[in-house]
Amino acid sequence: MQPDQQLSTAIDATVPTAARMYDHYLGGKDNYAADRAACEELDKVVPSTRALALNNRRFLQRVVRTLAREHGIRQFLDHGSGLPTQNNVHQVAQQIDETSRVVYVDSDPMVLVHGRALLDQNDRTAVIHADLRETDQIFAHPDTRRLIDFSQPVAVLFNSVFHCIPDSDTDGPLAVIERVSARLVPGSCMVMCQLVSEDPEVRTFVTDFMDTATQGHWGRVRQEKDVATFFDGMEILEPGLVEVSTWRPDSEVVARQLTQEWIEFGGVGRIR
Repeated sequence: MQPDQQLSTAIDATVPTAARMYDHYLGGKDNYAADRAACEELDKVVPSTRALALNNRRFLQRVVRTLAREHGIRQFLDHGSGLPTQNNVHQVAQQIDETSRVVYVDSDPMVLVHGRALLDQNDRTAVIHADLRETDQIFAHPDTRRLIDFSQPVAVLFNSVFHCIPDSDTDGPLAVIERVSARLVPGSCMVMCQLVSEDPEVRTFVTDFMDTATQGHWGRVRQEKDVATFFDGMEILEPGLVEVSTWRPDSEVVARQLTQEWIEFGGVGRIR
């Protein structure tokens, strides 16, 4: 699969996508009736999902700010970036240093349309239409080569996306992480989190529901122990692997994830 070529650019409003459902949960307008209906059905079993989505977005913003401010990272490669909203990765990073460069990657054609319209005036940012599993094509893409210098530290983001792909020896999360991390210099960081549940009924329901709703564009809800394997061989930044609303909160009064039927779980690993 070649980015910008073989992925369909047609938008099917009748089939929900994870990106548009996430947009709905964040209060966005770039979603359709099918996406909203899917969210309503999901909420019947996992009613904390809206709070989870908001907390995950805040986690992303804190992570980018931390990596830019405390670790001096000026390059970000965001896989499965989703639809543009407020305080996107480039906006947070460029508040720290206006020379920061960001490449967004997403397979949803709506992300491509809206993202490119938003970023048209920002020459340090680009959107690539590609499947996050196509590492060779993403790294070789002209926009990636133009904006990212892989001889310098890079922050690679897999924020709330690995549950969208199934396990596979060649294309599952562990295979993707291995391919990407092998291309990064020491000091680079990988931000990774995904939906997890320790309740087998929740894992089964959500996995089956989302796989059916998105017509196979889904992986599975995993467990915390599965996510821990994503970070094998990396130095995990404090506070470790956690429910993401507790990752370096801006204050003690910040909203926390209060219900536990499922959570976003992960953290930040640094390449040694």
